[in-house]
Amino acid sequence: MKISAMNYFNSHKRLVKGMVLNDIKKEYIGSSFGLVWAFIQPLSVILVLWFVFEVGFKSKPINDVPFILWLSSGLLPWFFFANALEQTASSIISQSYLIKKISFPSVLLPFIKIYSGLVLHLFMMFILAFVFLLYGISLDIYWLQLIYYMFASSVFLMGIGWILASFVIFIQDVKNLVTILIQFGFWGTPIFWALSLVPEKYHFYLMLNPFAFLIQGYRDCMIDKVWFWERGMANLYFWIPTLVLLVFGFKIFNRLKPHFVDVL
Repeated sequence: MKISAMNYFNSHKRLVKGMVLNDIKKEYIGSSFGLVWAFIQPLSVILVLWFVFEVGFKSKPINDVPFILWLSSGLLPWFFFANALEQTASSIISQSYLIKKISFPSVLLPFIKIYSGLVLHLFMMFILAFVFLLYGISLDIYWLQLIYYMFASSVFLMGIGWILASFVIFIQDVKNLVTILIQFGFWGTPIFWALSLVPEKYHFYLMLNPFAFLIQGYRDCMIDKVWFWERGMANLYFWIPTLVLLVFGFKIFNRLKPHFVDVL
């Protein structure tokens, strides 16, 4: 699987870059405000929550960091995860005209959705870094670990993206299921609540949630100042099922791919 998948990506680098740019342009550039719309939704949610919790409830800082920064460090990666799941699930159906071209490598379509989402996510993280500086909080070497957690997020999303994209073609209710799972995942992941609030004996079970591992990882970089290797076994609990999911997803996609045209 590893060699085959890498061959796909290496031999179609230019195609992938072009399609990612086209995907971003198609989504945002055609509107009056262009890419601004890509940032309006997450920023508006964060601003509303800032007003509610910081102005209304007078929320106290967490780990000496203003509540809004602590909350944003969990919300922004979640927006990326949730959007990527929805986009990959519909990536084949939304571009079915490409599937009918025999020479087109359809296995790249979910990857392109994740890649384009990651580009926008990077812009959002730069904005968040600037806000940290405005609050007088300097950036340090721990922030470099964001590269690791973004890569880990992309690998996990790729595995589940291949599965969702191939299943949605045959069972369109899967898209509705994804929406419901995103809602459950939102409240079951430490976004609005800190992992430290939960007794340590339950941390193992919480970290089995891959999104919990990733959200905590982002906060380790920006707030808690923890190196990823200090999380020890949590990395294995994330990577072992993630790599299994990646292999399984790739095989499922290729097994079902010959039947895509018949259904579409």
